[in-house]
Amino acid sequence: MKVLRVLFSRMLIVGLMILFQFAIFVYLLSEFSHDSRIIAFIGNMISAFVVLWIINKRENPAYKLAWIIPILIFNIAGGILYLVLGNKKPSKDMRLRLERVHKKISKYLKQNEEILEEVKNKDKIIYGHVNYINNASGYPMHKNTETKYYSLGEYYYADLIEELKKAKKYIFMEYFIIAEGEMWNSILEILEQKAKEGLDVRLMYDDMGCLSLLPYGYFKELERKGIKCIAFNTFKPLLSLVMNNRDHRKIAVIDGHTGFTGGINLADEYINKKERFGHWKDTGVMLKGEGVWNLTMMFLEMWNANRQTDSDFSIYRPKIHQVETTLSDGYVQPYGDSPLDGEVVGENVYLNIINSAKEYVYIFTPYLIIDNEMMTALCLAAKRGVNVKIVTPGIPDKKTVFKLTRSYYGELLDAGVKIYEYTPGFIHAKVFICDDEVATVGTINMDYRSLFLHFECGVYMYKCRCINDIKQDALDTISKSREFSKKDIKDGRRNSLWQAILRVFAPLM
Repeated sequence: MKVLRVLFSRMLIVGLMILFQFAIFVYLLSEFSHDSRIIAFIGNMISAFVVLWIINKRENPAYKLAWIIPILIFNIAGGILYLVLGNKKPSKDMRLRLERVHKKISKYLKQNEEILEEVKNKDKIIYGHVNYINNASGYPMHKNTETKYYSLGEYYYADLIEELKKAKKYIFMEYFIIAEGEMWNSILEILEQKAKEGLDVRLMYDDMGCLSLLPYGYFKELERKGIKCIAFNTFKPLLSLVMNNRDHRKIAVIDGHTGFTGGINLADEYINKKERFGHWKDTGVMLKGEGVWNLTMMFLEMWNANRQTDSDFSIYRPKIHQVETTLSDGYVQPYGDSPLDGEVVGENVYLNIINSAKEYVYIFTPYLIIDNEMMTALCLAAKRGVNVKIVTPGIPDKKTVFKLTRSYYGELLDAGVKIYEYTPGFIHAKVFICDDEVATVGTINMDYRSLFLHFECGVYMYKCRCINDIKQDALDTISKSREFSKKDIKDGRRNSLWQAILRVFAPLM
């Protein structure tokens, strides 16, 4: 039965279709190359122009190099392949739809200048961080927001269930991965009940993220249950990198006043009900109060770009349905990152934190596949005396990616950065904490896909009470992890050639 399920799975069928297209592409190129010198000459010219075009594009140098090398090696095939697969921007249709909605919501995202002035008086460097996020992503900083940090998916899940049950008006959920199991089934039961009660229940999931986890057309099944549902960027088995633009966000908003985000998807491994790679460590945050507005607008922007539903966004503001009084707990700034704007907001938020650190920066990341800017920032911070500690998985989910992650260790260790691998299992968290004052928790991995291709989100926090909890979790996690040494690097030198090759092609993985 299991074999039949695999043979007829959507993942296998899609994979075979793409492989078939690629085989035809290679065959035709081979035939044309042998049959005609003129065609070969034209192919060579195409490749030469493509290389010049890549060099002059405003893109990350590592991404350029990853394409130039195969073009120079395979010549005709490489050049034409880039024309087919090299575009990493969203489709024109997706761009236009998102830009149209973004113009509408921008008037609802005005920064309170008094809050900015307060932050400026406390710390001008932090003021610069806040200003950058506001100007680059369009999401302002808020006060009057309570924060709660979750060091494990189990704790996040317990509160998410409790808050979903309290919903009175609406529930918005946007997740990269949904998989049938205890976690999703219990949430689905609540969503179905709330829809029957007349609440506005909306769900978005990423079609590629759920390709092997949900049945084809699962959104139709949810619609029949009364849950409004969108499968984002429905996967088509075509040779096109447009399919790389995934919705990697994890957002839940209840009645506008309570919001959740972080690395936690809706699948049993995230709450350790299912073991995949040892103990699964993930993190998240819950916000209550004004700061939830940014998450609400992030969801509504994506929703309305795919299904025009709302004309007045102000009806979803936090205070409208909030009964409990919210105490001010520092400053919060949920922010989004998009492949549309040409601005790597997620990476720049991380760089700003590293570059302004005085005493320490602790980092959780499942993947450490970094460009020159990030490598330089981490090394410089360590060299100027900042205590930089990075925690990566002890048990990887992808062995090739893990080898690639380890390929960056040598240079970092030489600069004084300390690297730990989470001994109990896999760490999926995306957390930065700095100097007891600043932290960010979200969905943004330290790899090219998250930083350049995906729709992502995070929460920048300044002087929030939960920052102490984040620091304590970082210290506890480090104590359970194995410190990677220079001796470990020497012992693994037999993999150095393979790792070097992987690093060249890292932006394409």
